[in-house]
Amino acid sequence: MNDPIGDMLTRIRNAQMRGKSSVVTPASKLRAWVLDVLADEGYIRGYETATGTDGHPELRIELKYFEGTPVIRDIKRVSKPGRRVYMGVQDLPSVRGGLGVSIVSTPKGVMSDAHARAANVGGEVLCTVF
Repeated sequence: MNDPIGDMLTRIRNAQMRGKSSVVTPASKLRAWVLDVLADEGYIRGYETATGTDGHPELRIELKYFEGTPVIRDIKRVSKPGRRVYMGVQDLPSVRGGLGVSIVSTPKGVMSDAHARAANVGGEVLCTVF
């Protein structure tokens, strides 16, 4: 697999289109950090680490719905393996006029665009969520 973050975002997007309550994805530290930001911002209920039937660790993501519609309306990968996107703190994108959030990988860890601005750090823009 070349793009583990893109794979996880696609699994979330597909599960929400089908109305699933949870989705399973292989575990990694970066995926867990991205899920921490999604949980802190209120886009997912949470996640837990488990061991799959094959013995490999996996993350079980509890999706969030409001009156039958998914809370995550749009989730897009910005920085891809073929084209990395790095931005300084003054250039961080505002998603839908501040209603959405950008997830940024900074030297101080993976955080939302608002936290990155508050910490005055830029970095790689992983994805945008609305």
